[in-house]
Amino acid sequence: MPDAAPSVYAYLDHRLFLQDWFSWKKAKNPRFSHRMFARLAGQRSPSLLLLVSRGERNLTPRTAAAFCKAMDLGEEESAFFHLLVSLDEARTPVERNDIFARIAASRHFQAARPIEGDGFRYLSHWYIPAVRELATCPGFRADPAWIAGAMHPPITPAEAQLALDVLTGLGMIQVHLDGHAEVREVTVKTPHEVAGLAVHNYHQQMIQRAGDAITGVRSAERHLGAVTVAVPHARFAELKRELISFQERLLDLCDSLVDPRDRVYQLNLQLFPLTAALAAPEPA
Repeated sequence: MPDAAPSVYAYLDHRLFLQDWFSWKKAKNPRFSHRMFARLAGQRSPSLLLLVSRGERNLTPRTAAAFCKAMDLGEEESAFFHLLVSLDEARTPVERNDIFARIAASRHFQAARPIEGDGFRYLSHWYIPAVRELATCPGFRADPAWIAGAMHPPITPAEAQLALDVLTGLGMIQVHLDGHAEVREVTVKTPHEVAGLAVHNYHQQMIQRAGDAITGVRSAERHLGAVTVAVPHARFAELKRELISFQERLLDLCDSLVDPRDRVYQLNLQLFPLTAALAAPEPA
């Protein structure tokens, strides 16, 4: 057990931080207990820390402040801990995105978990995966102004620079002194606490791009297909497997093409319900 207390900046789950902090404190002082923590926090319930750590109770702003005092967290550390509590309690993607943006902006968090922050940004900005694919095309220039103008719809040079920073930070591309970009195969690491949110952001933005393409892209340069069907819900898993298999075949086809790449496309496959499940009919 290290001498120093766990750093709150290394966590995105305040409950896990509380567990690790208590284990560290217990190792330092075997006599330390949940009851002793409750006294330090000015709480009546001696089991509150345990219940919160297990996810059986939530912290209010007042009890969160009391916990920070009991753990002797500084002002910045306490503010970060409150953000972690708010992230756990956020109910909408918009709210969670706003809170995570504030967490990721912390220089201490960036120092503790830089790759995971970039992993979240990679999926949360539609143009970053697109720039990664653009970098595989001959003639790519690692120049923010050039990239901004090559995107459709156009992005700003600042957004293009963000894409380059994230991609180089993740090791997905390496920009050489002559401006040539070398693309590498790297697995994106997204913090599991916000992985679902990052995937939500990715699909939401790409579906929006598909909607924009209805009027913003010439019909000769796009394909939009959709069918509305009624099926037994028990066969949904089979349909989903077919879509996944189809997507894999398309990716194999794209990977096997030997012609020089000159454009980045987005392929969306969606299957979702338009009605509630109907009750089975009564037997005749």
